[in-house]
Amino acid sequence: MRKDEKHSHETVAYLEKELRYISHLIKQKGREILSNYTITPPQFVALQWLHESGDMTIGELSNKMYLAFSTTTDLVDRMEKNELVVRIRDEQDRRVVHIHLLEEGERIIEEVIEKRQNYLQDVLVDFDEAEVESLSRLLNKLHQQM
Repeated sequence: MRKDEKHSHETVAYLEKELRYISHLIKQKGREILSNYTITPPQFVALQWLHESGDMTIGELSNKMYLAFSTTTDLVDRMEKNELVVRIRDEQDRRVVHIHLLEEGERIIEEVIEKRQNYLQDVLVDFDEAEVESLSRLLNKLHQQM
């Protein structure tokens, strides 16, 4: 172990592997849940950003999703066609267009998130309250450090 390393290489490698596996399992379960809906995984991510952050421009959404502007435009076009979102022109600057989540988009995102939370609830059934609180605190700390 180098002097500037606080944790062993083996421990860090193990944590990275476990987090990667957990991430993969969550993504798989998420896709399984989404298969019952008419939205794609990228549309889910876009709806989730709009649900959590409110209206935003295509540029803002592109940055949040790490997608090209043109890719995000196509995504929004499809979601608008399916009546999940609507484009609204800014009243102060007509060149600015905000994407607004519609009732159907809101309904889908809330249902999917609830199903994902139910899945996690089932996974945590053998964890006691202290373990869940500890896991929650540590995941939050890890997230803040990133």
